[in-house]
Amino acid sequence: MPRSADTIPTSEAAREAARTTARALLDIGAVTFRPDEPFTFTSGRVAPTYVDCRRIISFPRARAAIMRMAVAQIDRECGVEAFDAIAGGETAGIPFAAWIAEAMGLPMLYVRKQAKGFGRMAQIEGEFRAGARVLLVEDLATDGGSKVRFIDALRKADAVVAHTWVVFHYGIFAESTENIAKLGVKLHALATFWDVLDVARDEQRYPPAALAAVESYLGSPNTWQAPAKAG
Repeated sequence: MPRSADTIPTSEAAREAARTTARALLDIGAVTFRPDEPFTFTSGRVAPTYVDCRRIISFPRARAAIMRMAVAQIDRECGVEAFDAIAGGETAGIPFAAWIAEAMGLPMLYVRKQAKGFGRMAQIEGEFRAGARVLLVEDLATDGGSKVRFIDALRKADAVVAHTWVVFHYGIFAESTENIAKLGVKLHALATFWDVLDVARDEQRYPPAALAAVESYLGSPNTWQAPAKAG
């Protein structure tokens, strides 16, 4: 499928943040283009590219730049006083939630994948009042499935959740925004695979054939097949 309108940055600040984030992810090796040796995921899906946002935690300068852009984006798109607490999804979202909470001067929580014990806070670590406006933070969004589970847990604990933020949104699976939108939640992301492809192409980071294979995958991720090898 072509790039959807909701993955195209709508302001100059958002466009610059998307390109800067994409460049940082490429610089630290968080994104790999490998069409000749495609990745096979647990879902069985095959892809010529892979992103690992967890690498960001080991690169202080890239991390600091991404967190500055995160706070600016949250303020710009949600409002300076929009939240009472920041919640990280177990486990990859926890460090990003901690850094954002520190930068915004807000309490930090984290949401377990599975409930531990019983009661209102069975899946939540940390403290907040009933009715608190909570921003859910994770490292990336693919199909949005984990966001739905974390949002449900927060709401069961009497939090108000209207927004979720990630460093990276795949931007190629319609259900990633549809599933969250059904819950009345908006997804915010600094960059998508389309932004990474644009930067990789502009800066000639990969051979044209690799770029073409990745673009083919982004256009049809559920049916993509690796190019046949010569000989």
